[in-house]
Amino acid sequence: MSERLSVLKTYKLYVGGKFPRSESGRVYEVTTQTSAADAAGKSNWLANAPLASRKDARDAVVAARKAFGGWSGATAYNRGQILYRVAEMLEGRRGQYVAEVADAEGLSKSKAAAQVDAAIDRWVWYAGWTDKIAQVVGGGNPVAGPFFNLSAPEPTGVVAVLAPQKSSFLGLVSVIAPVIATGNTAVVVASEKSPLPALSLGEVLATSDLPGGVVNILSGRTAEIAAPLAAHQDVNAIDLAGADEELAKELEIAAADNLKRVLRPQPVDDANADWSATPGTDRMTAFLETKTVWHPTGALGASGSSY
Repeated sequence: MSERLSVLKTYKLYVGGKFPRSESGRVYEVTTQTSAADAAGKSNWLANAPLASRKDARDAVVAARKAFGGWSGATAYNRGQILYRVAEMLEGRRGQYVAEVADAEGLSKSKAAAQVDAAIDRWVWYAGWTDKIAQVVGGGNPVAGPFFNLSAPEPTGVVAVLAPQKSSFLGLVSVIAPVIATGNTAVVVASEKSPLPALSLGEVLATSDLPGGVVNILSGRTAEIAAPLAAHQDVNAIDLAGADEELAKELEIAAADNLKRVLRPQPVDDANADWSATPGTDRMTAFLETKTVWHPTGALGASGSSY
């Protein structure tokens, strides 16, 4: 039997529910470091990833904005079902992600498996929060008058997300899931050195029930892609998890032009931090607005009692 040639995977961007190549036609090499190769000062080639451009970033924002109305208008219960479906599909492709994370981060198979399991569990965790977060951050307010005064959370809009640089999958899931769980849409800039798990995540999202455009994934130079997103007038918020200190300052200044919500890099974003810790609700509430509604209670009967 003749020796067969391997079919190498062509990684693409994920924008608007489709898989385009970068409009620039550029790619860059993604490599991994093993202990032996690291000692020898060599790297192992994994794949060519798309090198996204400013135009790709703008296209992703257009797709995210187009998807926002339908996604934010869906019931919280429905969003939870869809997020859980994503977790189901990740579970079915667990072996693929273990291999990709092991290569991307130079981990052993067992450590990579622990990272993937934690990422899948995190999708389930956020799926459970979709119809509960309103009860935590909303409610009835006591007022001096015959009124109902109710506060309810609403999604901020289109959120640019700079994925963590070191945690290629667990960290990635930890910044995407809270954004979309609360009804926002996202433009995600994958880890610059380890983008392959993020690009493969697009394949799962495309074949789940998640509407196209809710999550858009770009790979390339973080600073090059993040700059137009931070300055974009139709981006409502930005998560700077994957930015270093200098870049974060530059992006925060650019984001001020249209008063974007900015989530500054958190202690967990540090390269040595542990993403497996329970995340809490902070990343969900960071991209929520509060709408307060007043309504007269009216009066019941001659006594004038109200309800």
